[in-house]
Amino acid sequence: MFTTPDVTKSCNSDAFCSWLYQQTESRWLANSGYLIIVKPIRILAIILIALLIRWALHRAISRLTASTSRAAMPALLKPLREKVTETAEEGQFIPERRRQRAEAIGSVLRSFVSAVVFTMAALLVMGEFGFNLGPLLASAGIVGVALGFGAQSLVKDLIAGLFMLLEDQYGVGDTVDLGEATGVVESVGLRITTVRDGRGVLWYIRNGEIVRVGNKSQGWAMVVVDIPIGFVNSEEAIAVLKRAADTVAQHPEHQTEFIEAPDVVGVETLTVDGATIRTIAKTTADSQLTVQRELRRALAESLETSGLSERIAASRLAPRSAVPPSWYPGAGGTPPADDPRPGGSAV
Repeated sequence: MFTTPDVTKSCNSDAFCSWLYQQTESRWLANSGYLIIVKPIRILAIILIALLIRWALHRAISRLTASTSRAAMPALLKPLREKVTETAEEGQFIPERRRQRAEAIGSVLRSFVSAVVFTMAALLVMGEFGFNLGPLLASAGIVGVALGFGAQSLVKDLIAGLFMLLEDQYGVGDTVDLGEATGVVESVGLRITTVRDGRGVLWYIRNGEIVRVGNKSQGWAMVVVDIPIGFVNSEEAIAVLKRAADTVAQHPEHQTEFIEAPDVVGVETLTVDGATIRTIAKTTADSQLTVQRELRRALAESLETSGLSERIAASRLAPRSAVPPSWYPGAGGTPPADDPRPGGSAV
């Protein structure tokens, strides 16, 4: 793999070495000058050019990722499939996510560029030292094929991680449902994603094993609150709940958390225990739980202060006789004259 370079042959093809030989007429001095001056200069030039190329590529990547903070986003850094439709209200929450994703992609691209440039520079330097690169490249190709077959899961994880970043499926701080693990994303890599669940357990998940992602922090969230009202007047209950929901939305502490005004959509279900009124609100993803708790509290208090809660309780506690009437056939009585059942006088 390592061969002693033919200095005399190399010297004849080098302008500086040929000039030095013509001036001194000393083959030894010319060869020595080639080894002491020309070779180090070539190696130094290779290193400097590699550093310059790396700097230029890093600068281009940094400028590309930095432009994501502006309204016009480069097409390269847009998700391959848009997950969220940006309305006027929602657009203000997207740039930060774009910036984080662009920084992650930029870091990966910079690492890849550095590895490629320095690998090529190292091969050129080894060539200057007399290494025969043919067998080395052939051996690297064989090792690459062997690793490709033996590390298919690793390649799968890396490719899945790259597409996950490009498509902006989730990021650090998002609350996600990955099937086995549900929690807050703590770190995102090309191979591994770490998620901490509600009990504090830290899950390490290979990107190639993630087949579905439920992101609860992307874009906006919907708050749904169902309030049972028994058998009281539904229109009256809707009016009371509507005033309470509007009060919460207009409160200075929660005003910025609402994307759209809350809406009492009406009767959602009707059972033997009465009706259920549904209230919905479109909020920012980070404020979903806070708004949900505040709406529940405000809606419950509104029913209490309006007096509807007592009427709801009374409608639910209406007495029902558990003892059959005396005329029930099984009790041995006689049915009334207007009994519509078979056997009754009205039939």
